[in-house]
Amino acid sequence: MTISREALDKVALSEKEYNLIVQRLGREPTEVELGLFGSLWSEHCGYKHSKLLLKALPTWGKHVLVGPGEENAGAIDIGDGEVLVMKMESHNHPSAVEPYQGAATGVGGIVRDIFTMGARPIALLNSLRFGPLTDSHNRYLFNGVVGGIGGYGNCLGIPNMGGEAFFASCYSGNPVVNALCLGIADKAKMVRARASGKGNLLMLVGAETGRDGIYGASGLASRTFEEEQELRPTVQVGNPFLEKLLIEACLELAQTDWIVGMQDLGAAGLTSAAVESVARGGAGVEIDVGKVPRRDENMTPYEVMLSESQERMLVIVKRGHEDKVQALFDHWELRSDIIGEVTDSGLAVIKEGKEVVAEVLVNLLLSPPLYRRRSKKPAWLTELQSFDMATIPDLRPRQCNSTLLRLLASPNIASKEWIYRQYDHQVMNNSVVLPGGDAAVLRMKGTRKGISLATDGNGRYCYLDPFLGGVIAVVEAARNLVCSGAEPLAVTDCLNFGNPEKDDVYYQLTESIKGMARSCRELRIPVISGNVSLYNETKGQAIYPTPVVGMVGVIYDINRYCTMSFKDEGDLVFLLGAAPSRSAGSSEGASGGALGGSEYLEVVHHLIKGKPSIDLDLERRVQRCCLEAIRRGLVKSAHDCSDGGLAVAIAESCIVGDIGFKGEGCRMGGRLDDSLFGELQSRIVVSLPAGSGAKLEKIAARWQVPLALLGKIGGRRVSMEGCIDLPLAKIRKAWGKGLERLLG
Repeated sequence: MTISREALDKVALSEKEYNLIVQRLGREPTEVELGLFGSLWSEHCGYKHSKLLLKALPTWGKHVLVGPGEENAGAIDIGDGEVLVMKMESHNHPSAVEPYQGAATGVGGIVRDIFTMGARPIALLNSLRFGPLTDSHNRYLFNGVVGGIGGYGNCLGIPNMGGEAFFASCYSGNPVVNALCLGIADKAKMVRARASGKGNLLMLVGAETGRDGIYGASGLASRTFEEEQELRPTVQVGNPFLEKLLIEACLELAQTDWIVGMQDLGAAGLTSAAVESVARGGAGVEIDVGKVPRRDENMTPYEVMLSESQERMLVIVKRGHEDKVQALFDHWELRSDIIGEVTDSGLAVIKEGKEVVAEVLVNLLLSPPLYRRRSKKPAWLTELQSFDMATIPDLRPRQCNSTLLRLLASPNIASKEWIYRQYDHQVMNNSVVLPGGDAAVLRMKGTRKGISLATDGNGRYCYLDPFLGGVIAVVEAARNLVCSGAEPLAVTDCLNFGNPEKDDVYYQLTESIKGMARSCRELRIPVISGNVSLYNETKGQAIYPTPVVGMVGVIYDINRYCTMSFKDEGDLVFLLGAAPSRSAGSSEGASGGALGGSEYLEVVHHLIKGKPSIDLDLERRVQRCCLEAIRRGLVKSAHDCSDGGLAVAIAESCIVGDIGFKGEGCRMGGRLDDSLFGELQSRIVVSLPAGSGAKLEKIAARWQVPLALLGKIGGRRVSMEGCIDLPLAKIRKAWGKGLERLLG
């Protein structure tokens, strides 16, 4: 090997991988070729440690038009000639280095993935993880990320419908920032990210190219952080106003027949945009970097090809239509330059003027080595899972009030209004259910349909049982959509893990994907797109295994949408699903079987032990039962039991509905803490008029779903069987101000 270790570290290639490149080329690569390989063989672009595992995920369904890896985003057919386009991606490492710009450009990148397919972006969601806000650096990261998401998204005029946020010490210094975008397109006008047709032209549109973002894919996203590394130059800088012009111009262009395809410049910049486009089209490409407009002086071909400057699009123009296309971009005051053309050679040829600086087979660039490691359950995990909950003293009735208030004020349960009030969630005037509920709901203008969106994931569950954590991430997202009255249709995911070269992390990755695949098959919800973010470690500390699921569903009659808030005095409250003292799939109910991995266990006892549990068959039946009851107009509110358990779910429905509750059957035997705060899955709290109880019983019996009467809505207090009795105002204050207290 004639190359230095330092040079390989810059592009995140191992010596073995470099030698493989030399073997396949039959020579040493040039500097630019090494940069191409480093980027396209990176974990971010090449999925070296995850591609083989991802094959387990089901990707087919009757609504699926575009599945994972086929294009920039996945697409599903919702009828009436309309298509929903959806994708979620991570910007974890950039946000750790420069939180505002890292998060802002994460929003910009995911939006480009949507409109490059000819779809108008109509909604944004995000899934965030941070270290405890008692730490000043974590507060800095938190404020920067939330500011970047709001600052960029608000300028684009796309409603940000919220999402989720979770806090744990393992995310200190390494936040998780996952952004989801949903778009809608005319099925007949969908654009593909493909380059084909010898002689067709490559046109670069938008911002000039600078040095920002170089090594973003290969360096920042494909290795762990080292304390001595200065990574700030690898973070891109965004311009949302320029992106807004790109959205409108590209959507107008998509209505013409002047182009072959369109591709945004994201990770690895021009390298991935050009090479991946011609690969999809079965072609080759020739680019002259001297024709690329530049923001910085004296940029080398290497820097031009690897720059991740934002707000740039690559358009494959049919030869003879270039003047029309450039005139369209001129109208939108966007710069456009022809930088190359499509060939039939199967080669990626990069020139600077007449000098060839890289010449490699396209297929070679996109054929990284794929790794499958031996997966073995670590011994430390068995020890955590075998923890005996009976060794923890049960709650006494007099402790329940203070415990509920502590849980409601904890940052993982408390209101996230401080976050989402910084987002514009009503622009476009399609928003029906605003942030803060189980799922966001938007109307589809001109139809009776509505769209429901949710993001979910619990890294603590995955830490304790990666397989069940993966299962629960999917089913909870589906449950949240069902609570809004929607039929779940498709999944996009973002898999956030530590260093996959470590045995315990690889085990977590493997098992989480298996769990997600199992629940997707059981619920018949295909995965249509996604992203993997690995090497999320700081100073040797890995984050929790954090698979995040984004899910979209359709409400076929928008007048039948449902919310979590209790509505009217005298309405009855029922629990669909397993009783609090019986853990589905477990015999540990009497000794706290639903407390494993719970918020209660960590907040009150400072323990992260045990394991979650779930009965997938029961979950499916509970969801179908709830959806039928909502569609029939029986149910006024529906709210799933998740973090904090049954008591927290009831309290949240009271807070949002501004009305009290008197419980009659909230404790059903077993431990008191398990009944109130155990996080047993497959449960939904619903409210309905007193006269509709018998109808709900018939639906529950048909689906073989356990049904329990919990109590009645009314008054200004929240009381449960004499163990909880608090003024609604006190509960609202604890929940509503919990996050703000930590932020000072």
